[in-house]
Amino acid sequence: MTASVSLRRGEFAAGAFTILPLLVAVVPFGLLLGTLAAQKGLSPLETALMSATVFAGASQFVAVEIWTTPTAVVLLTATALMVNLRHVLMGAAMAPHLRGWSRGWTYGGLFFMADEIWAFALKRGADRPLTPAYYFGLSLPLYLGWVLTTTLGAVFGGVLQDPARYGLDFAFTAVFLTLLVGLWKGKRSFYPWAAAALVAVAAHQLLPGVWYIALGGIAGTLVGALQGPAALKEVTDAA
Repeated sequence: MTASVSLRRGEFAAGAFTILPLLVAVVPFGLLLGTLAAQKGLSPLETALMSATVFAGASQFVAVEIWTTPTAVVLLTATALMVNLRHVLMGAAMAPHLRGWSRGWTYGGLFFMADEIWAFALKRGADRPLTPAYYFGLSLPLYLGWVLTTTLGAVFGGVLQDPARYGLDFAFTAVFLTLLVGLWKGKRSFYPWAAAALVAVAAHQLLPGVWYIALGGIAGTLVGALQGPAALKEVTDAA
């Protein structure tokens, strides 16, 4: 029992250590979201509850941007669903790594499936079994950091006006570019990835809103399916 507890603690610590550098990038964006929420009339408590229950930065930024009083619930719900449609593909990619987890661990893990956590979890799963302890070591520090910084942004307001001034807007992109190298499975990965990128860029230029996220993921998946089962696994690994 002691060895098992020690192993879980070690796995949790490893996950927390992995996600720690990303917390630096979370701080300015959390403060900015909280500031924008306060400007829209949300209280610090409402901002904290939104971050704690939604935990999806892209959806929250879009929701705050289109926030009105009275609240347009249908519009907000539809927009959040559209922005997070990519989670269908992300969940498919995660499914093989969650086998053997209990139902409670699985559902809890899916709640915390933010983009960065998903990417780090996949990279870990490519090298060794993904344990709940490691996954929640990734998830909890990022989750608590996001809730805390968005709340502080709402409390103090105007703390950070433009993260791009400091180059912090590129931090998340840099993380994904680095992880992408590790997820490369060979030349068969090129075609799904290229299709996803081309369709996403075209949709971003031609269509309003955030359709490019879903359309890019669907295009990559279809190309991977046409290449066969092995390639489909590759594209879901990179979706």
